[in-house]
Amino acid sequence: MRFLKIGVIVIALLLLMLFVVPKFLLFALLSPQGTVNPSDLTGVYDGSKKTAMYNNKSMRCPAPVDVKIEPKKVVLGDSTGSKRIEIDLTRQRVYAYEGDRKIYDFLISSGKWGRTPTGRFRIWVKLRYALMTGGSSALGTYYYLPNVPFTMYFYNEEVSQTRGFSLHGTYWHSNFGHPMSHGCINMKTEDVALLYYWVKPELPASNSSIVASRDNPGTEIVIYGNAPYE
Repeated sequence: MRFLKIGVIVIALLLLMLFVVPKFLLFALLSPQGTVNPSDLTGVYDGSKKTAMYNNKSMRCPAPVDVKIEPKKVVLGDSTGSKRIEIDLTRQRVYAYEGDRKIYDFLISSGKWGRTPTGRFRIWVKLRYALMTGGSSALGTYYYLPNVPFTMYFYNEEVSQTRGFSLHGTYWHSNFGHPMSHGCINMKTEDVALLYYWVKPELPASNSSIVASRDNPGTEIVIYGNAPYE
């Protein structure tokens, strides 16, 4: 009788989770975004990785990305000031500002399986390439993504560096304008490349990575709004 009662309680809890707890919270618990070990980040392209996986589906890992960046033209008389990135989750867009002047405006894909955090953040490292893993094979959301291009990890006092939230390029989907990630900000590779070389910390031409410092701080990122539930 005791085991029967326990079984009934377990079934009741499962039904409660399925029908009462929002779907995105279930995925956040059961299909987590992978964490980051700062000491493992190099920014170097790993040619030994030939296969990637997204939502349990394998695909070929792309060759190194060759993106030619043309500097944004500055109009005389435009105001200048500190740089900042704004991410509107409701509209699924990212905006880059220098003072009160808008420099860039791009579509994004924010968190679906896990929600993208809101608030004020700082870029703490820029990586030319990064390995990202996470999700759940059982739920069909597992991902293993080598050589993710133009990665910019951000953090604040509540969201630590190891949580692994970032803006980055995307080679595994093209459904921008809709939530698609486990919490990161997915962007078209040609768009995020422009941000990567525009934001701080400044990156020496020969470097594949740079960590923000007191003398070379990261650009502020402001994230607001509510992503659509799709």
